[in-house]
Amino acid sequence: MADIALQNDGNATATTAAILTGLGRRSIVLVGMMGVGKTSVGRRLGARLGIPFVDADAEIERAAGMSISDIFARHGEADFRSGEARVIARLLESGPQVLATGGGAVMNADTRALIKAKGVSIWLSADFEVLMRRINKRKNDRPLLQTADPAATLRALLAERDPIYAKADIIVQSRDVAHDAIVADIVAALLAVLDPAARAANAGPMTAQKTAAKTAAMAPSACADATTVTVALGARSYDIVIGRGLIASLGARVKALRPGAKVAIVTDENVARHQLAAVEAAFANAGTATSRVIVGAGEGAKSFRTFAEVCEAVIAARIERDDLVVALGGGVVGDLAGFAASAVRRGLDYVQVPTTLLAQVDSSVGGKTAINSAHGKNLIGAFHQPILVLADTAALDTLPGREFRAGYAEVAKYGLLGDAAFFSWLETNWRDVFAGTPAREHAIALSCRAKAAIVARDERETGERALLNLGHTFGHALEAACGFSDRLLHGEAVAAGMALAFAFSARQGLMPLSEADRAVRHLAAVGLPTRLKDIPGGLPALDRLMELIAQDKKVKGGMLTFILARGIGAAFIESGVAERDVRAFLSEKLAER
Repeated sequence: MADIALQNDGNATATTAAILTGLGRRSIVLVGMMGVGKTSVGRRLGARLGIPFVDADAEIERAAGMSISDIFARHGEADFRSGEARVIARLLESGPQVLATGGGAVMNADTRALIKAKGVSIWLSADFEVLMRRINKRKNDRPLLQTADPAATLRALLAERDPIYAKADIIVQSRDVAHDAIVADIVAALLAVLDPAARAANAGPMTAQKTAAKTAAMAPSACADATTVTVALGARSYDIVIGRGLIASLGARVKALRPGAKVAIVTDENVARHQLAAVEAAFANAGTATSRVIVGAGEGAKSFRTFAEVCEAVIAARIERDDLVVALGGGVVGDLAGFAASAVRRGLDYVQVPTTLLAQVDSSVGGKTAINSAHGKNLIGAFHQPILVLADTAALDTLPGREFRAGYAEVAKYGLLGDAAFFSWLETNWRDVFAGTPAREHAIALSCRAKAAIVARDERETGERALLNLGHTFGHALEAACGFSDRLLHGEAVAAGMALAFAFSARQGLMPLSEADRAVRHLAAVGLPTRLKDIPGGLPALDRLMELIAQDKKVKGGMLTFILARGIGAAFIESGVAERDVRAFLSEKLAER
């Protein structure tokens, strides 16, 4: 290849040189749906890095002497896909370059394998509404959208393709901002993945260590299908790595983050039987010394007594300030171990290895750690961010069906609070999520991405992050009413709480009752409780439930705060909710039979 002209600006030159060095002969391959801006962004990215930009669709049209639409019309999609695969294979031999691919290119398994071997893939991701708005701005000449209902067709394509796109090395959100802003996001992500030294120079040692782990994750020995979501908190940023069979790589990943650190693994009796040996083996293979702390299973472990036992055991294991705690388990273990890590020796770093669906999509992400009080759930704790979250979806294979359903409530929550398109996708694909198809990893990744974005904007829940508590004000009160027992799992309480929140929103005139009913129907369809009479063992009287609601963490100045909704995907924070309205509403729900 001809000499590459670097940017004149010193910092830009250093950044470009670092990326190109890490890239070597590989290409940067942009993947994603029609309308995400692969051509516009790719052309600018190529200019920024001083390497050629190539549009695979343009190459196909040039070779065929006709437009993509004409190829589809005359020869059909199968013929087009065959030619597309051959063109991309040829282009990948000519790196380094920025290569924009067609929306369906990576659905071909051989093409995906070639991209993995000869490129760094970047998924430009965009929400359904953004794509439709962009497509409608210009003449719709997309062959696959020449249907009676283009919107429905696009939704179906997103449902089919997004789980495959999510396997990309890097994911960048395509937003309605200047293309150069998206290019800047891509350059920063490329630098983080391709050049640890450059990241160290710009962001400090903590980020540099995380960058080393990212680079290791791209090595051939790493899980090829892992998806990485970054929680962007400056020098305290960390990755959520999602995929099947990841526990085997845990030791290497942690060693890259903290060379020489000892590890105290905190887990519970149930998880220890299924996962502890594999985790200890992963650390042994990396040459990392470990100790184990095993607590009882269940919500009862989030107590002062167990918290003290964990702290004393970590200290007895001679875990020092430069060592680590690993939380191996569900939300209870994650909360307990994370809180202990925040307190022992005035703060130890820790890693979350969530083994339940609920923990993988919610409690392991965001740094909330806590134990329960007699007055309510999670009232004693601290914000303490992990340095890594490793979500091995194979761990879900041993999860009882009830536990998986409970975790699914938190997945549905992300659609209900802020992503109507995701909720629609879940209505169609929830059985595949339960069955363990690639739809499961897709749902987990989207959930984590949604939470990571909110946490990055509001880490300590001073505003927007409270939206993540949709259903929790009612739900936590129901959990406390059941004595934090197996009568009502946390996710089940959240499901019932969300059903109540949507019904209450409809009662307040905020949304049509049909919209609330739609949300409740989906939760009920997967087997989650949505009515107070669904809760086994009965509930206390109305006054006691109101007392428990008054202990909610969002109460300010004695005024109730609820997360309500104006529809699916449109949750908002409502302060100063009248107690009499809640009391009247709950009175009716308690009387239902």
